This record gives sequence, C-alpha cells and structure tokens, in this order.
Amino acid sequence: MKDKTERERQIFEAAYKVLMEKGFKSASMLAIAKAAGASNETMYNWYGNKQGLLAAMIKDNADQVASELEDFTAGPSGRGSDPVARLEKFGSKLLDLLTGERSVLLNRAAAADVADGGLLGKLLSEHGRSRMVPLVAQTIAAAQQAGRLRAHDPLEITEIYLALLLGDIQIRRVTGVTQAPPREAITVHSQRVVELLLDLFSAKR
Repeated sequence: MKDKTERERQIFEAAYKVLMEKGFKSASMLAIAKAAGASNETMYNWYGNKQGLLAAMIKDNADQVASELEDFTAGPSGRGSDPVARLEKFGSKLLDLLTGERSVLLNRAAAADVADGGLLGKLLSEHGRSRMVPLVAQTIAAAQQAGRLRAHDPLEITEIYLALLLGDIQIRRVTGVTQAPPREAITVHSQRVVELLLDLFSAKR
C-alpha cells in the first residue's frame, strides 16, 4: 500500500506538469504515464481513463486542503483561542490554496469536462465547498458563543463570509485574467473581510 501511495504521488505530480503544459483536452494518459515513468497499463488499471485520474487528483487535493484548513477551525486543534483571529487565518490560507496553481489546474479541467458529463465539477463541489462550509460555520458558531458575533444562522453568515472572501478571484484565475495574489495582499483582504463581517453581525448592535 505504501509503494502504491508513493507511486500515485509521482503520477499526480507528473499529471499536474502535463496539465500545465498541455491543458486538460490535450493531456493524454500516455503523456502522463511517460512523464511519471509508469506504464499505460498501470494508468488504466488504476484510474480507468483520464477523467478517473483527474477525479482521484481532485479527491487527493481536497483531502490536503481540508487537512490544512482544519488547523484553523474551532476544534481542539484550532490555533489560538480567539475564533475571529482563527477566521482571519482561515481566510488567508483558503485564498492561498484556492488561487494556487494546482487548484486552478483542477478547476480548468472541470470546466473542460462539462461536455463529457461534468463529473469533475460535481466532485469539486462535493469534496471542496461541501467540506469547507461546515469548517467555516463551526468557527462562526464559536465566535457567536464567545460574544464576538450576534445570534444568527451560522450557515447564512458563512455564505456571506465566503462571498466576501472569494468574490470572483477564482474565476479570474481560472480564465487567466489575473495571477495569484501575493500573500501580503491575501492577508490584508482576509482581515478586511472579517472586519466587514463584524460590522454586519457585531454582537454589540
């Protein structure tokens, strides 16, 4: 199992490189197999087709993202005692991950896959946003319990928070309109979003 995990990591790394060079439509299983030093037989036995490979990559990337973001939630492993401060750090990390090259490549692949059934887009939603929203809502609820935010549906506040945080940056990154923002700009933006959220839902109102 360890050998397969390491081999799969090599295949994923090779696939990202081929996707960057060729794009989803032109990236063949054979090209990825050659880049990874793997046999075409192994590729098809493990993933079935290119869509299956990308599906596995989406799940793997989502697991890594969730693992990193969970450090900033309201659970026992959350960093620091202030849920609002954790929300700022969460936002910075989330933006950094979602505007990173791998996330952009997977989103471009999902957009190109729409004509073939849209499986990749569904997986991005299932393993991305659907896992992210509860993490934010948990931290929002902790901020309410701490008296930093007034009583309101945590899920509704979460949707507003994410809309303010993400805006159209992902779309602009995927379409190549803009580059990934520098981390300093991401940090400032995340802090500003939390300030706006406090203005909207302050417990002192």
